[in-house]
Amino acid sequence: MHHTNPFPIKLLSIAIISTFSINQHVYAEEIVSEKIITAPIVVTATRVEQNSFDLPVAIDVVESKDIQNGQLQMTLSESLIRVPGITAQNRNNQAQDPQISTRGFGSRSSFGVRGVRVYVDGIPLTMPDGQGQPGVVDLSAIKSIEVMRGPFSALYGNSSGGVIQMLTKDAPKTNEVGGTVMFGSYGTKRQILETTGTAEQIEYMLNVSNFETDGYRDHNSGKKQQATAKFKINITDDTKLTTLVNWFEQEAQDPLGLTREVAFSKPESAGVGAIDSNTRVYRSHTQVGFNLEHRINTNNGISLMSYVGTRENEQYLALPSQAPVNANGRASEISRDFWGADLRWDNNGEILHRPYNISMGFTYGKMNDDRTDTNADFGTKRTTNIPNNTNFGLNRREQNISYNFDQYIQGKLSLSNNLDIHAGARHTKVNLEVKDDFITGTSANGDNSGKVEYQKTTPVIGTIWKVNPQLNLYANFGKGFETPTFIESAFASSAANSTPNLALRPSESKNYELGAKAFLNDNTQAKLTLFKVTTDDEIVTLDNISGRVSYTNANKTNRTGMEFSIDSQLDNNISLYAAYTLLNAKFDSDFTNNLGRTILSGNKIPGTYRSQLYGEIAWKYRPLGFSTALEGRHNSKVYVDDINSDVAPSYTIFNVRAGFEQQLGQWSINEYLRIENMFDKDYIGGVRINDGNSRFFEPGTDRNYLLGLSAKYKFN
Repeated sequence: MHHTNPFPIKLLSIAIISTFSINQHVYAEEIVSEKIITAPIVVTATRVEQNSFDLPVAIDVVESKDIQNGQLQMTLSESLIRVPGITAQNRNNQAQDPQISTRGFGSRSSFGVRGVRVYVDGIPLTMPDGQGQPGVVDLSAIKSIEVMRGPFSALYGNSSGGVIQMLTKDAPKTNEVGGTVMFGSYGTKRQILETTGTAEQIEYMLNVSNFETDGYRDHNSGKKQQATAKFKINITDDTKLTTLVNWFEQEAQDPLGLTREVAFSKPESAGVGAIDSNTRVYRSHTQVGFNLEHRINTNNGISLMSYVGTRENEQYLALPSQAPVNANGRASEISRDFWGADLRWDNNGEILHRPYNISMGFTYGKMNDDRTDTNADFGTKRTTNIPNNTNFGLNRREQNISYNFDQYIQGKLSLSNNLDIHAGARHTKVNLEVKDDFITGTSANGDNSGKVEYQKTTPVIGTIWKVNPQLNLYANFGKGFETPTFIESAFASSAANSTPNLALRPSESKNYELGAKAFLNDNTQAKLTLFKVTTDDEIVTLDNISGRVSYTNANKTNRTGMEFSIDSQLDNNISLYAAYTLLNAKFDSDFTNNLGRTILSGNKIPGTYRSQLYGEIAWKYRPLGFSTALEGRHNSKVYVDDINSDVAPSYTIFNVRAGFEQQLGQWSINEYLRIENMFDKDYIGGVRINDGNSRFFEPGTDRNYLLGLSAKYKFN
């Protein structure tokens, strides 16, 4: 039995919507009937649409208003800070992806996102080795983001401490065209153009955008152009084909990290070596995905998803100045081709008069990286190489090939009207292979080719007890599996002539979860989750010097915590929302690595915050189309390395946003203003984990503003 809403529909308010013409203002009263609290329908948890309230899963939905209203819409961290269990730090650095982790998984990431799988419309943005690229998707084209934590994430495969799925906008029945312009502090500018609609049997959405900024810090400028196209062809009533195209090009300077002293005395400055080495990144990415869905009958359906793409990444890294024969930087280049597919069968029906549904399928993904590492002088690659001396030019040239082939099954059986069992399993096989193409015959540059294979079956089971229409209780258990990424397998040490590190073992975890979901009254919903995760062979940083990071396996780690959120709609169009996360992520045994550095049992996993709190109070005044909100965010202190030698201090910041909306005939116009860090608090926005030069700190921005104007025209 599904609960779309356990309470009757109530009259929310009588709204006076303003419409304007050139000669006069006409005010019309409109009675608005809507549900105070609804549990959203989600697809990520079970791969078929189900009510989130009736699932034994910690899953939250970020709606379009929280993604786009008063937001720059450039990084996922803007939207995910409101989700319990998620750490989403905006590093204010376009050269690096935001730091996103869930329950401590992914906190060690230096480049990209790992430990969390990322999708858009079911198409993976996470590569077969587990490294994700969330910056592929333009958030202005997204209608919602589903964020799942806990055991059931393992059903999405390797490196799944959590799953983030972005869902693009659906086309309206009538054609629309619109645009947005934004201006903000630090020379920030953004423009967005979008057209959506339906023509014949084709629903379409086209979105293009441009972004430029000088950045808060020195050597911090960036620019990015993006395009998104979505076409949904309704071939028949039972067969639909959706095509999604994502493209972007980006250039950004990297201001690097700062020492504690500099971070709080000159937070706007660039790190040592950033300017001399001209640290920066160039990226381009093109991806095309297809999803063919066919309903065979009322009980059966199949879907085939496939995708293909290319990515170019050129990153300039700083090195300390040494003898004249050495470079003062490096250029790391990756040219990637990737593709994959997923075939799934969905079935529902009854067993002994009890309803069930089941999904099963298999997925394949492959990527091929052509990778080079070249010495650089003041941000310029050296183009010549002296034989047998890698200090002068090329250090590395190789192919990194990874593929995965997985099979999965998951389903639900209703044992009674108020008790459901959910279960599933996934068998994952991941291969990493290095083909060395830089063999000089010297001992330093022998043939470093090699390959490794990882396999694991990860089962999960959960149950939900529907105590009454207002309260659901659930319990889950599952196993997790996280293989090293190619970034983590790149170097066995921080030495310039390091070989690949294919001896890394995958980490394996056991995940326990208890939760409750409740409608406290007819306008308030609350969710509470308790969890415990034990992990063996945690992948940790061995060394991190001048952008050359090596990893190793520690022994045991332990993560325990609580997630709580409450959402309430009050009288007079006032709403309240709060999300709190308590996390104790620690090493659970002593470990001494081969550099002689000891991690003590009880040390906190770096990059994890013991407590995080987000709160928001919002108000709408419908007669004027006015809305405003006050946001507050608190993060506790965070350790910056495995040995817990230093911390970034706790901080609390407040933001405010406000806007107007008008209807001028067929036009909808919005103006909005956002002020971040309104009390001008000095704080650390992100940390560089285990930095070998003790430049751990990336300062948050001072008080800054964003001003936006958007307009949309709806055709008859």
